[in-house]
Amino acid sequence: MPATADPASRPQGPGPGNTPGHTGSPNPLEAPDPRGTAQATSTGPLPGRIPPRAAGAPPTAPEPHPRTDPETAAHTGPEAAPHTGPHAPPRIGPEAAPRTGPEAALRTRLEAAWLGRAVGCLLGKPVEKLPLEGIRALARSAGNWPLNDWFSESGVPPELLAAHPWNRRSAPTSLAENIDGMPEDDDLNYPLLGLLLLQRHGKGFTTADVARLWLDELPAGRTFTAERVAYRNLLLGLEPPATATHHNPFREWIGALIRADVHGWTNPGDPAAAAAQAYRDATLTHTGNGVYAALFVAAATATAATGRSDVHTALRTGLAFVPPRSRLAEAVRFGIRAAGQESDFDLVVDRLHARYGHYHWVHAVPNTALIAAALTHADGDFTRSVCRAVSGGWDTDSNGATAGALAGLLTGSPGALPHRWTAPLKNRLATTVPGFDGIGFDTLAHLTAQEAARS
Repeated sequence: MPATADPASRPQGPGPGNTPGHTGSPNPLEAPDPRGTAQATSTGPLPGRIPPRAAGAPPTAPEPHPRTDPETAAHTGPEAAPHTGPHAPPRIGPEAAPRTGPEAALRTRLEAAWLGRAVGCLLGKPVEKLPLEGIRALARSAGNWPLNDWFSESGVPPELLAAHPWNRRSAPTSLAENIDGMPEDDDLNYPLLGLLLLQRHGKGFTTADVARLWLDELPAGRTFTAERVAYRNLLLGLEPPATATHHNPFREWIGALIRADVHGWTNPGDPAAAAAQAYRDATLTHTGNGVYAALFVAAATATAATGRSDVHTALRTGLAFVPPRSRLAEAVRFGIRAAGQESDFDLVVDRLHARYGHYHWVHAVPNTALIAAALTHADGDFTRSVCRAVSGGWDTDSNGATAGALAGLLTGSPGALPHRWTAPLKNRLATTVPGFDGIGFDTLAHLTAQEAARS
């Protein structure tokens, strides 16, 4: 979802398949316990409502990993007090990063995760909103199918470009011939805001803290769909959870999912805490399957962040935090199953589109299924993960970003990512989030590791 797009570049009204399954809203987790987890309340098992314990494992799901990990307690240096003022800058700080030990290893993994998120997002930007047949035709005409590299206009016939034009806002910065650093995108803006949130409020932040941070630091023009409606509702004086439900037809779309990575990154080995943070973040803007998608990604990411998990274990753990009878859980299971049954990923994608093509292209259900299928089929390989996620269509930049972040995390280090993907980024991220414009991914990894170490 491009942060630089104009309002018309993202759908803003109801469309085919975008009707949420339930109009009620879960209560935000405003009173976390000292460990950073909390209990959700519910009036019954209605479709689309977060059941009790949805911020942690479902009642029948085992907890796959211990709640503590050496990396969450390895920080021994002094921690600066969190900034709580409305315009406090990010804590880039002079602290020296350790060169060895668990925190250094985590920081290295996190740099690969930040880079992977940027690569996957950038790969998907020029084909965002294009139909599946258009993506396939453009890549094939350039000799890049199955997708294995950046999109390019080289070799593409003019008549094909006329029939399937690149995303007009992204094409000047996201084709192989013009990439020069990582351009601004909401798929990177939200992790930055999540990092800023943790710096100011710690892991015990509330949904109200998220709301205040957005009003202070997030330009309204950089929000889309559910986030834009929630932002408007805040300006109208509404408070969470009403911000997610009042005149918000987008509340089961993908926006909360793209905010979930940072909660997993900062809770390595503790998927329950990661899911609890993601829940408190997500309920500002989303309900039902929109929230479940965030829980899935946060828990999977926390599992992968330990450096001791493969992609399949991470996905199983993420799924354990999704209500098993929800549409989101069914879709993820279908995506993983299809990926295991087909050697040709195009056939996996065809099956997903046949089953979930009636949803809007930004809805959480089809996109989360595609992310799970791409990661499963790629078996942890970074290039295959991002290329499969983007080649499946729908919300291409968001899917590429989420798949790239998890696959990058699993590689263990930025040096394990192919140079052709990381070199064009030039270790530089553009953003309108205050204090972060031009920041390097190495610095972001250092800041994120600091928050992971902070209790």
